[in-house]
Amino acid sequence: MSSSSKNVSLTVTNFVLVGLIEIESFRYVCAVLALALFSVTLFMSSMIVYITWTEKSLHEPMYIFICILAINGMLGNSSYYPKLAIDLLSGCSTISHTGCLCQSFCIQIYASSEMYIFTAMAYDRYLAVGHPLRYHTLMTNFTTQKISLAIYVYNGVLVIGSILLTLRLTFCGVNIHNVYCEILSLIPLACNDTTINTIYGMVYTSSFAIVCLLVTIYCYIRTVVICLKLSAESSQKAMHTLMTHVLVFSIYSITLLFITMRYRLNRSTVITAFDILIPLIGTSIAISANPLIYGMRTKVLREKIVCNLQKIIGNAK
Repeated sequence: MSSSSKNVSLTVTNFVLVGLIEIESFRYVCAVLALALFSVTLFMSSMIVYITWTEKSLHEPMYIFICILAINGMLGNSSYYPKLAIDLLSGCSTISHTGCLCQSFCIQIYASSEMYIFTAMAYDRYLAVGHPLRYHTLMTNFTTQKISLAIYVYNGVLVIGSILLTLRLTFCGVNIHNVYCEILSLIPLACNDTTINTIYGMVYTSSFAIVCLLVTIYCYIRTVVICLKLSAESSQKAMHTLMTHVLVFSIYSITLLFITMRYRLNRSTVITAFDILIPLIGTSIAISANPLIYGMRTKVLREKIVCNLQKIIGNAK
């Protein structure tokens, strides 16, 4: 390492979010959209959590998982939209080293936990349709809570490991080609060897992605096969619930794939605007889609949300 590189690495206390500079011309429009999506998504997620918590009839594994998914969405929502909107409105395009690691931690916990929750939900629906007589024994509310806790403990340990490996790095560059901070954005900026970080990240990402995809797809296929053997009414109800899960899972998986694949591309061949739009739009869709789709497509939740909104409007008058 040259002396100039050492000097640069010692003075890097802030990173520049190049994505914010690239959308400078549209920053007020993007800020308004970010605030709108943040408000709507947070409201819908809060309503889902509140309704699931207060309605005893919804104290069932499927709704508990939807509630956990909404809580996880609130984590991703809060770690992404507020800073994005504030930065756009203030014209700030930098983030501190500590702030970068904190945002990276929250976003990575959200992203990996989301995939595991989807997998647990797919397995839950498979048990409900495939083993209806044993379902309430195999999947109790307590089992659901244990699975959810295990997901966060497991992911928390792995993400902390990723953060600790990043803390040992010194940086020669400051330009992050994104609108937010994440671990993968920091690796190319490091001065020292990042082989361990790269291997850890690849093993961590590929293992949870492959395992979750295989289990989820298997459960979906098995559930569809079983649904085809049921009566028309039972099959229609089960398929409607399953299609809601498949829709949300597909949207999340596709957006996550695009966001991840951009790091595998040769940056010199990628248009800067396209490079910025992928994480901006992709992350926004991934975070916002879940509560909106579940709130609209799940009949019980939709009816409860409408009922609560009518009460709020009535009290306001």
